[in-house]
Amino acid sequence: MDLTHHFLIAMPGLVDRNFSGTLTYVCEHGKQGALGVIVNRPIELTLGHLFERLDIVMGDDDRVRAPVYFGGPVQTDRGFVLHRPIGEWQSTLVVRDDLGLTSSRDILQSFGESGEPKDMLVSLGYAGWAAGQLEQEMAQNAWLSIAADPEVIFGLPAEERLSGALRLLGVELAQLSEFVGHA
Repeated sequence: MDLTHHFLIAMPGLVDRNFSGTLTYVCEHGKQGALGVIVNRPIELTLGHLFERLDIVMGDDDRVRAPVYFGGPVQTDRGFVLHRPIGEWQSTLVVRDDLGLTSSRDILQSFGESGEPKDMLVSLGYAGWAAGQLEQEMAQNAWLSIAADPEVIFGLPAEERLSGALRLLGVELAQLSEFVGHA
């Protein structure tokens, strides 16, 4: 099972406060484990304030008011930028030919100077799973997975992303049960 470029939808029975009600984009999944970014949990920090803290000049871009996101409980003091197009940054994990996750400062400097990359979501922290952990959680029905559509991330407001991902499956959140069963 490879869940790279998939959404993980937290099932109603998932009570972990870090993940309850979340939509997570899986950037990498393999034998060593998995790494993802929660894409529907904005925090009170805006891009403008983040850039001020990092002493990066940000041009006249409307996205100055865009929120920074809680990406997950791992390395919450470190920034991660989910973006398209890929570009050429110092530290990028290429998820697909048109989507990457960058953790180097140069992407933020570029955004401040030129507004590029066009689409980006900045998070503090990420979601990580050890080898076999995500597979075990999937078997316990903690998550529902579906192939990701970047338009859900970059084209919908944060509060609509979870329902947007569920619509890809043809279901509504109210249709999901918090009770687990196996036939």
